[in-house]
Amino acid sequence: MPYANLNAELMKTETNYSPAVICYGEILWDVLPDGPQPGGAPLNVAYHLHKLGVGTSLISRIGNDPNGAALAGLMKGWGLDKSLLQTDEQHDTSQVLARMNNGNEVSYEIVYPVAWDFISENTVLAAQVSAAKYLVYGSLASRNEVSRQTLFRLLDNTSAIRVFDINLRPPFISRALLEVLLGKSDIVKFNEAELDVVQVMFGGYYQGETDKVHFIQDKFDVQEVIVTKGEFGASYYTDQAFHIWSTAIKVMDTIGSGDAFLAAFISSHFNGLQPQEILKNAVGMGGFIATKKGGCPGYSLSEYQNFKNQLFDQ
Repeated sequence: MPYANLNAELMKTETNYSPAVICYGEILWDVLPDGPQPGGAPLNVAYHLHKLGVGTSLISRIGNDPNGAALAGLMKGWGLDKSLLQTDEQHDTSQVLARMNNGNEVSYEIVYPVAWDFISENTVLAAQVSAAKYLVYGSLASRNEVSRQTLFRLLDNTSAIRVFDINLRPPFISRALLEVLLGKSDIVKFNEAELDVVQVMFGGYYQGETDKVHFIQDKFDVQEVIVTKGEFGASYYTDQAFHIWSTAIKVMDTIGSGDAFLAAFISSHFNGLQPQEILKNAVGMGGFIATKKGGCPGYSLSEYQNFKNQLFDQ
């Protein structure tokens, strides 16, 4: 199994923990019509990386309230490192009001401000990020000045591979902010709609996906770009282009499927797999989680592997 080939010094011990991947940003409750689910893209990515055997920590902030305690308890139960999880005495734990549209698609009302808008820098956090192999971040967690400046300093003081999951969430979209975050990234993940929005935002009017991606790569000196396409697979651009096509699946909901995709991509990238295999693992994981409820469902690695094998053997 490729996920087992991890360096021992990156795994958790009782006395020392140097995570391979650190995810930065929001942790929250998605309040769905049928009940709350834990979420936030960074939490979802961290959860799946941990399931895949990659040492992972989450930098975020919860309120000193029952919702925050419940999230911290879940992380502990999952075995997910929470040493970089901060507690805020003034702001509540985040909640997002999620609504299902057309059966599968999800829209969000994101409350502001909340605890993760106030992630503060400290020496432990800076040291962990400096030692990490990957730093994963999105645009949403930079909507407030405090968390934004903390992220900027971390990005500027690490040799980690900086993975930017665009993850646009209106109304928290800023051209100036995206310009900075793109300029600091090594790997960027878009879905098709986000790729269109961002290329036009920065003066690109290309029609083909390849031209759109090359525009972004050239303008921001981004080495690697991922484009996800839901049931139609994904593409991965380095100095070459790689594509994986998928097949239709029975979707439970799409919450967290893109985050699961990214986790499997990073896990495979970390383990040095070839681009086509990286894409296959990522598309398989994204599809697998779409067949389940919520962004952090329980599952076994064998269950995921079986699903992926069936998906691509059809």
